Amino acid sequence: MDMQGSRHLAVTQQQAWEALNDPEVLKICIPGCDKVEATGENQYAIGMAVKIGPVAARFNGKILLADVLPPNSYTLAFEGQGGAAGFGKGSAKVNLAPAVEGAGCELAYTAQAQVGGKIAQVGQRLVDGVAKSMAEDFFRRFDEEMQRRHPVEVAAEKALAGAEAALPSPRKMPIWVWIVFAVVVLLALLLLAR
Repeated sequence: MDMQGSRHLAVTQQQAWEALNDPEVLKICIPGCDKVEATGENQYAIGMAVKIGPVAARFNGKILLADVLPPNSYTLAFEGQGGAAGFGKGSAKVNLAPAVEGAGCELAYTAQAQVGGKIAQVGQRLVDGVAKSMAEDFFRRFDEEMQRRHPVEVAAEKALAGAEAALPSPRKMPIWVWIVFAVVVLLALLLLAR
């Protein structure tokens, strides 16, 4: 499965980088996640419960970050095991950049993943649907956590968006694709991101 997407974030590039590399933020934001622990430099262990159709299992996985260029980009390799439910593995390239218009920043990703075992048997459409739902849930939670941690920046971004919406020319809205497939597939199929 190959995926790509982008998302506008209301916080600065540095704030997004720090949050996406904070195990506590990730644990709060990843649906079903109960463990994100650093196991070494740019290495993490993750534990989460995932349900895809009739298949529900607890997955344990690991993530390794490479080509780390703070606060701009990294490559994420992940793998996870869910016993009889199956496995997931893959990689994702994540990029952060200042917003082209207004405040905040842009997050973009490309990812590839493979699943096997019972998860693969439930069908690609169902897996894709769960991945999309988990990604949307992740970013809703991420936005809420950023509002809690950085209320001034988020309020300023919302005010700017409101002012631009009042202008005669419509504001081009960023695509709400399912963010950081690493996080998504990691999530949807058991792992974490950035």
